[in-house]
Amino acid sequence: MIDKEKIKQGVVNMFQVNMGLKAGEKVLVVTDVPTMDDWRKKTSEQLTDIVQRTVLAKTVSEIASENFPENPVEFYLYPLVGRHAAEPPFDAAEKFKTADVLIAITSYSLTHTNARENATKAGVRVATMPGFLADMFNPEGPMTADYTKIGEETKKFAKLITNAKECAIKTISGTDIKFSLRARIGIVDDGIFTEKGAFGNLPSGEAFVPPLEGTAKGRVVVEKGWYPGLTENMTLTFKKGEVIEIEDGGKIGDEFLELLKPRVKEEPYKSRRNLAELGIGTNPNAKRPDNVLEAEKIRGTVHLAVGDNSHMGGRVAADLHQDFVIPNPYLYINGKLVIKNGRVIL
Repeated sequence: MIDKEKIKQGVVNMFQVNMGLKAGEKVLVVTDVPTMDDWRKKTSEQLTDIVQRTVLAKTVSEIASENFPENPVEFYLYPLVGRHAAEPPFDAAEKFKTADVLIAITSYSLTHTNARENATKAGVRVATMPGFLADMFNPEGPMTADYTKIGEETKKFAKLITNAKECAIKTISGTDIKFSLRARIGIVDDGIFTEKGAFGNLPSGEAFVPPLEGTAKGRVVVEKGWYPGLTENMTLTFKKGEVIEIEDGGKIGDEFLELLKPRVKEEPYKSRRNLAELGIGTNPNAKRPDNVLEAEKIRGTVHLAVGDNSHMGGRVAADLHQDFVIPNPYLYINGKLVIKNGRVIL
């Protein structure tokens, strides 16, 4: 049960501070809902999580209507698409372009989709919130962080990776990977989306960049507890910029083996295997490790994604963008250590 009064101030602050809502602007709150096939195939636990998020989106739309009477607010649903970065239905994509402010509280991310990009090109200010939980609005939660301070550090990291030629990441648990960042532009996600066509995640707090395609080499250990349902470590091996092997990980590892099919060259598997993103978390209020949306914002973590990078300045288009968070990293930029075992040392 969502406590409407408990999250109300956090929701109001989101519209006022993060989105810069002005009188008369149209707000569209969207969410994705299970299909008949989803009801047959997903577990009751998975369905409960999805439906709770749908109810949260409805609650957010109600709070917006009640607290911003000068703003038309619409609540819109579309069917689950099954993967992060998979395109929503055409009607939904067209609907997104009709708002001034779009709040996407979904189970599958819209960030790396043409639908989101076309909305921002139309001038819509977009907050993508895949996997969002109601308690993120609570006092001391990641939505209540000082976004001015977050912006300052995030911009420093973005400048650092913009000027970088190479990057290396290591962890005690076994991650050891290198890749090039030559000619790539670091992007700031600081949670302030007040300009026309601005977009990003909420909660926010990361600098991110698409690594140069074909350059990643090494392995990434996704630690148990740092991905939903992951009860044992999972190792992804990269060569020439792509995942070539997945080891362990239990049920989650099996799911990604099927999704990426590392030894199959035909599309779409090849594009899904691309090392798509390096992200650096900068939100001191983000704490939860098993929710990717929040975990990737934890200050002192890094995350790597596979799949699509075409919506952040890269050259690979895919119907998947999946992030994996790496806690307590040693992050080297151009050979200089800038995060030491999870401690920022800029």
